[in-house]
Amino acid sequence: MLLCRHKVFAQDTLKITIEQAEKQFLEKNLQLLAERYNIAIADAAIVQARVLNNPTIGVGDINFWHPNAAEEVEAIPATWGNGIIFSIELEQVIRTAGKRKKLINLEKVAKEIAIQEFETFLLSLKTELRTILHEVIYLQSYLNIIQTNQKSVETLVESYKTNLSRGNVAKGELIRLQSSLIELEAEANEIQTELNDQYKELKVLLNIPPQTQISIVPTTATTKNPNDISLIDLFEMAKKFRPEFLLSDLDIQYQERLLKYEKAQRSPDIALSVNYDRYGGVWKNFFGIGISLDIPMFDRNQGNIKIAKLSIDQANYNAEHQKNEIQHEIATFYNNYKINYHFYKKHTENDFSENLDDMFEVYTRNFLNRNISMLEYLDFMEAYRTTKQVILTAKKNLDTSFAELQFSVNNEIK
Repeated sequence: MLLCRHKVFAQDTLKITIEQAEKQFLEKNLQLLAERYNIAIADAAIVQARVLNNPTIGVGDINFWHPNAAEEVEAIPATWGNGIIFSIELEQVIRTAGKRKKLINLEKVAKEIAIQEFETFLLSLKTELRTILHEVIYLQSYLNIIQTNQKSVETLVESYKTNLSRGNVAKGELIRLQSSLIELEAEANEIQTELNDQYKELKVLLNIPPQTQISIVPTTATTKNPNDISLIDLFEMAKKFRPEFLLSDLDIQYQERLLKYEKAQRSPDIALSVNYDRYGGVWKNFFGIGISLDIPMFDRNQGNIKIAKLSIDQANYNAEHQKNEIQHEIATFYNNYKINYHFYKKHTENDFSENLDDMFEVYTRNFLNRNISMLEYLDFMEAYRTTKQVILTAKKNLDTSFAELQFSVNNEIK
């Protein structure tokens, strides 16, 4: 039974790397799957723009009684229509000034905008995903440190209980250790609660069932020295790959094509018609053709044309602001990465963290052997935990800032 329970637990625990999590995210995220439909919707709008206007058919002048000369009205054919007078008209509207072509071109730009909006949405979610992943790795690592300290103190508490029963230690010392143990347990619970919140967000992004246990494997990839990264190259990279750059240019293009379409709307459409009149006039069976169009006397689409012109100016200013904001964002992320990189390297390149782990074991043994006082041991344990937390936070900040820098240019920095 124990083996079976262990097997089920192992199946429900999902251990994944950051790369595997991103792959799962791209394939299974429900928001992305829904957002992709906007591109298909834009395609459908292009299809609709290509469609010609439907012809209109109308039947009128139908008499509901026999006129005085009904006997003179011929039946069509045989005896059908005997004594009936009516007219039929078939009309087809023809769009002028290339309105249909201009509308198609407008919808094509709208599709490109939908594609770039999807890329922008994807970039936003990927940034959120990376931030959560690095936060989870930090919390997992720090929780492991707390639990290690907790096990050490639990061992000490059991040892002190035995020595207290023998009269070798004072009861106050045991109480002090138990107080430290309670503090560690409380901190571990707080971290686990925060970790559960991050797991929830992560499972939603990856579309993982809530009952599945998940664990993120820390990355072993080395970070790039910021001195080897050119800020100018980052700006050029963003111009090529950042969707907001392309989106702002497409917005200008869309407004320009909209202006052409609105100008074309000044030209009235032509309606061609063919009609048949049965006994409605001089002739028994009258066939005729007609043409009609609006007279552009009052409405020449002046308002919409002005709106389109103003929208072009607005789009130009928005594009300039967007590009300026992105450049400042890249510079900020670059400077943050430099700070985090040098801080982390300074305090980890000399194996300080590993030496700290060894010293904690030494202090624990010395305390058990009563070579050091309880105060010295607890002070060192607090310093150990604080230092490890600082190093883990520095690692998290380093990875997060590098991820932000890569996302600010929407490309891998190699």
